[in-house]
Amino acid sequence: MKRLCSSVVLSALLLSSAVLAKEDEKPAAGLFKPQQSESQGSVNGVDYQAVAGTLVVHAKGWEDTAALDKAKGGKDDDAAPAPEASMFYAAYFKKGAKAEARPITFLFNGGPGSSTIWLHMGAFGPKRVVTPGDQHQPAAPYKLVDNQYSLLDSTDLVFIDAPGTGFSRIAGKDKDKAFLGVDQDANAFAEFVTAFLSKYGRWNSPKYILGESYGTTRAGALVNLLENENSVDVNGVILISQALNYDVLPDYPELNPGVDEPYVMWLPSYATTAWYHKKLPAEAPKDLKALVAEVNSFAAGEYTSALAAGNLLDPAKRKAVAEKLHKYTGLPTAYIEKANLRVSMGEFQKTLLGDADMTTGGLDTRFSGPTLDPLAKEASYDPQGAAVGSAYVAAGNDYVRKVLKFGGELAYKPTVRADWDFSHRPPGADKPLQTQVNVMPDLAAAMKVNPNLKIMANAGYFDVVTPFYEGIYEMSHLAIPPALQSNIEFAYYESGHMVYVNEASLKALHENVAAFIKKTANAK
Repeated sequence: MKRLCSSVVLSALLLSSAVLAKEDEKPAAGLFKPQQSESQGSVNGVDYQAVAGTLVVHAKGWEDTAALDKAKGGKDDDAAPAPEASMFYAAYFKKGAKAEARPITFLFNGGPGSSTIWLHMGAFGPKRVVTPGDQHQPAAPYKLVDNQYSLLDSTDLVFIDAPGTGFSRIAGKDKDKAFLGVDQDANAFAEFVTAFLSKYGRWNSPKYILGESYGTTRAGALVNLLENENSVDVNGVILISQALNYDVLPDYPELNPGVDEPYVMWLPSYATTAWYHKKLPAEAPKDLKALVAEVNSFAAGEYTSALAAGNLLDPAKRKAVAEKLHKYTGLPTAYIEKANLRVSMGEFQKTLLGDADMTTGGLDTRFSGPTLDPLAKEASYDPQGAAVGSAYVAAGNDYVRKVLKFGGELAYKPTVRADWDFSHRPPGADKPLQTQVNVMPDLAAAMKVNPNLKIMANAGYFDVVTPFYEGIYEMSHLAIPPALQSNIEFAYYESGHMVYVNEASLKALHENVAAFIKKTANAK
């Protein structure tokens, strides 16, 4: 999972002390209490109330055993506290709007192990940090502006930090095991969403889930829990930089021989990257969309067939495919043949520019930066992550403390590294499966239970961490009736993994998501 989410690359931990509890204190049972701080604001003509706060959630199957024992006259003083999480959120509500007429959207980033500072401060919150489109951001001070692309013109917003990230905290016996895993995390978010709907009286509002990167994995599992275990019909699921099935995810496929789909998923993004850096040979299409259409067809057909043949591929056919790969990637034919027609992301980043001293990005391949080790086989860092991470973290810390009046000296954890439990129990399984994560069955189950559920997949052409073709592949392989395929729509941008870093793409993303919400909200 080292390549999945921008949050893992954009890591920086800032130290401070506490609104809830000091960092070095061991929380006792029931220490976490809901917190909140309210403020007001206006953006793009929308007057809003902002609430920064926490809600307390528990692991699946939790019961308040301490309270039960106390009611029976027993003592629980020596018992280990049950695991619980205090989940931080920043919510924005349009003033004067009726709940049943106003959509509400729950947003989160991924990782796993990421806070939601990126979507909050870069995409849809009322303020956004300004960063260069494809260059390294100079050091502080950073520029924070009113966000003309905030989704507050279309929906109320709830940005949520996953347990253990941001201002969210976990405590109690076996707390990591209770919250840091695919199913555990999805359960915590499901409990958070239902608690939030109750706290703020939003059960009758049109409801949306928006996730980025691993957040799309979470969204697939979460919407299934909401639909099938909590009787919450969701109007729409909005995915940015999609990753639902990790068997096709380009994450070290060389360690999983015989599964060649990752190389197919990568190829169209390699082509768009080579196009951007002007590394394609003369015979390649000059128009980006024409190039994408041609490479998608080759990837799904001739390239897939060649890889499926493995070592039995005819040498003449192998040579022909290598030459086409050269046409679409700009990499030398001899290099492609030496790589056995299977070039990994790190190899591509390190090789494309033909300069041992420069490496392209993975999150956004338009970015490039000095190579850390010119003799290495693969790139060893991500230039985009290094370019913009500090700006988001610094501006977000400043904003949440000074404007939202929350946090005080408490450390905000943009990302954390955790021993994540990737086992997952999909619908129909009697136990968690020890296989690559795949939440496609979860999303399909939610769509079948709620045939009105709409899905919007957004992707950047210059993302090789979660390539845009992966979304096409996954959505065309969902186990749903043909009639439900029309419930899915796609949007593509000249951007990377974090679509919103490029202002033109952010503008288009806002317009597309706002239109999606408007036509699916059922609001009167």
